[in-house]
Amino acid sequence: MSLGTPLEGRVALVTGASRGIGRAIALALADAGADLVLTSRRQRGAEQTLRDVEARGRRAIELAYDSARRDDADRLVGAAHASFGRVDVLVNNAGTIVRGSLGKTSDDDFDRVLAVNLAGPFYLCRRLVPDMVSRGFGRVVNVSSISGRMGTPGLSAYCASKWGLNGLTQALAAELTGTGVIACAVLPGSVDTEMLTGSGFEPRMSPGDVSGVVRYLCCEAPVAMNGSLVEVFG
Repeated sequence: MSLGTPLEGRVALVTGASRGIGRAIALALADAGADLVLTSRRQRGAEQTLRDVEARGRRAIELAYDSARRDDADRLVGAAHASFGRVDVLVNNAGTIVRGSLGKTSDDDFDRVLAVNLAGPFYLCRRLVPDMVSRGFGRVVNVSSISGRMGTPGLSAYCASKWGLNGLTQALAAELTGTGVIACAVLPGSVDTEMLTGSGFEPRMSPGDVSGVVRYLCCEAPVAMNGSLVEVFG
């Protein structure tokens, strides 16, 4: 591997890769040499990202994927293995948000946010990490949030999901000690994406700022960073 392409010969799976942070991460990992498995909620939703990955000389597949559905996780992992034989890097980026006071947040809203933001990453970790351990190499990066460090009015479900994602990350990391596989999370603040629209917060960073940190964790970070929750608050 050259210094410019530390992921040459590796396969990365990035959820929510159609736009924003996920798209920036996918392109950063392609620039680092990885082939890509890309997901979005809609069929062909990440097609532009796929074309841009291929323009960089990397192979890629793009699949519709609902991270709240266990059967979708099985289908996604099966397609990744059929196309590439394995997954070396997993970036759980797909997420959703519901804004509203606790009293205006329905049970269904709460369940959906936790399913997408917390259960979804668990489903993919459970299906992919054991194979990484058997091969002695793997990187798991969960895209969390500043809301996983502090409570935010009107974001009870989102905060709960991101605090939970941080806990999942660190519990997994403790299990992975000494295996050659590491799990970390990135906690961005106000990023200039669609999700920020209507929040009342001004953007303080770009998706590229976040993707640069994710690239570092996937490529250069030492094993000693296993379990790190990396704050990128701008």
